[in-house]
Amino acid sequence: MTTFETIYDSKPRAHPFARTDRSALGVWWWTTDRFLLGTVLALIGLGVMMSFASSPSAAARLHLANPFYFALRQCLFGALSVGILVSVSVLSPRGIRRLSAAIYLISILVMLVLPIIGHAAKGGDRWISFGGFSLQPSEFMKPALIVLAGWMFSESQKGQGVPGIFIAFILYALPAFLLIRQPDFGQTLLITCAFGAAFFVAGVPMLWMAGMMGAAGTAFTVMLLTHGHSQKRLATFFNTSGQTGRQVDRAADAIHHGALFGVGPGEGVFKRGVPEAHTDFIYSVAAEEYGLIFCLALIALFGFLVVRGLYRAMKLEDAYEQVAAAGLFVLVGLQSLINVAVNLNIIPTKGMTLPFISYGGSSMLAMGLTLGMALALTRRRPRSLSGDFIGAAD
Repeated sequence: MTTFETIYDSKPRAHPFARTDRSALGVWWWTTDRFLLGTVLALIGLGVMMSFASSPSAAARLHLANPFYFALRQCLFGALSVGILVSVSVLSPRGIRRLSAAIYLISILVMLVLPIIGHAAKGGDRWISFGGFSLQPSEFMKPALIVLAGWMFSESQKGQGVPGIFIAFILYALPAFLLIRQPDFGQTLLITCAFGAAFFVAGVPMLWMAGMMGAAGTAFTVMLLTHGHSQKRLATFFNTSGQTGRQVDRAADAIHHGALFGVGPGEGVFKRGVPEAHTDFIYSVAAEEYGLIFCLALIALFGFLVVRGLYRAMKLEDAYEQVAAAGLFVLVGLQSLINVAVNLNIIPTKGMTLPFISYGGSSMLAMGLTLGMALALTRRRPRSLSGDFIGAAD
């Protein structure tokens, strides 16, 4: 005799990632923008590939026995970044707010004590070292700041007496001051532009925007003219003698040598003369070994990521989710633009990595965090069978 239990037990189970799969992972898969996810994974894969191209020259310059020392570490960082990306992207918008608040607080506390416990590199105290690994807290502060600023901007629009704009500016001013103190003008410029983008998306009056732009422009001018390290970089950039600086010159030679299709994987020679070829100048290594076509495709990937992300952000109905998501995608796009512009000698050197492509644990892990937050905020929120929103904000 057939019973209800035997009929139920004989029903086929939903396969993983099937549309009927109601597990947390299945719901995540069908609510996440898979075009954005695929683009991010492709960039991480390309970053690992490029690390194998740049690692031997960097290891030889530092007299390391293993020529693929940096490539193997980049593989580890890439895997950890994917783990962070997926883990964070399953969170609800409320969870993203809470995570951002914790990361922001910890990052600010670490940045406060960097002059005591940090070590200097590239003209500033920006890193702390432990267990053979260097961590740059400002990398993790950036996405947390943008999310919290988006939250405050949205709260100010509700008209419930919350001084959201004032709080957002305090949240911005504190890390900006700490970055200037290090000094790290590149990161200060980056968070200022991303904060301004969130400011604009939030619909804040243009008078506020004009005032912010004027104040930021004045502050940056004063900083650049009074800080010795920045003056040297500016003098190098505006040098008309034909020798703009060894790194920039060698990067330009590498890009020119690669032509359209490159000289082939591992065949680059000019990269050996670029001290930061595996980090800040990884774009020039890509240009030499894989050519202009590859570099244009790489830029197109970043462009698609930003444009698709902004498109998804603008379709969101919740103000906090919209502003925060847009700010995060602008943050990634601006950092990519700055790195490529430095490699092409369009702007002075900034010491800024190319997201997911350059070698660096802090950069790779922080970018996994940033895009994980962005994917979480842009996920679709369909109703479950019980009528609740999956991953809803409240």
